Amino acid sequence: MSAPARKRDPSADLVPPFPDVELAEEDGEPMETTWHRDQMVFLIEQIRHHWRDRRDYFVGGNQFIYFDLERARKQNFRGPDFFVAKGVAWDPQRRYYVVWEEGGKYPHFILELLSEKTKRVDRTTKKTVYQDVFRTPEYVLYDPDTNKLEGLRLKGLEYERIVPDARGWLWSEQLQLWIGKWEGEFQGCQATWIRFHDADGNPIATFAEAERQRAEAAEAEIARLKRAGKRKPGR
Repeated sequence: MSAPARKRDPSADLVPPFPDVELAEEDGEPMETTWHRDQMVFLIEQIRHHWRDRRDYFVGGNQFIYFDLERARKQNFRGPDFFVAKGVAWDPQRRYYVVWEEGGKYPHFILELLSEKTKRVDRTTKKTVYQDVFRTPEYVLYDPDTNKLEGLRLKGLEYERIVPDARGWLWSEQLQLWIGKWEGEFQGCQATWIRFHDADGNPIATFAEAERQRAEAAEAEIARLKRAGKRKPGR
């Protein structure tokens, strides 16, 4: 009796790059809107602050992911709006993410910010690549035009829908964080944003927010001490 067929491992195709392959850093196309750009930065800032003591991951945005030498020669690659790869070195910072230089590790979490120009590709071509080639465990899509947040989780060979909770939030097993819509201000812009939250539902802060919170707490403590001093007998 013959042994059962094993599913082919996409990483078996990974080979070191040859000197004649020049990897592009950008395609010259700007992000669709300033909101798309700021949202990407907002997500990256949150993860970097939340995991500030870790050096075993890489978070990127709008960066090319090279995963096959032949595709690299043909300038065929993918550039997610936001992605996280775990189990890789923090340093050095990358101009692009080359799977064969990362021990064959693909992103564990990808989020795409949809637009009229990209939504069809995000839901079809990219989804197929992330599912069948990258085998990325979680894929999240957000459409700012319809305010719709969707999540997919790899189960077996295919993606299945992540059921949101009563708030419409999605739980990420890969990041151990909630993903949900949030109304607020980032970089001077008031808008609806996608934001990470901890298991208790608290928003994940950026470095700037955390510093502001520390300053406000220090000012409040100074004010408290001043009030306590004025109440001392004989003063």
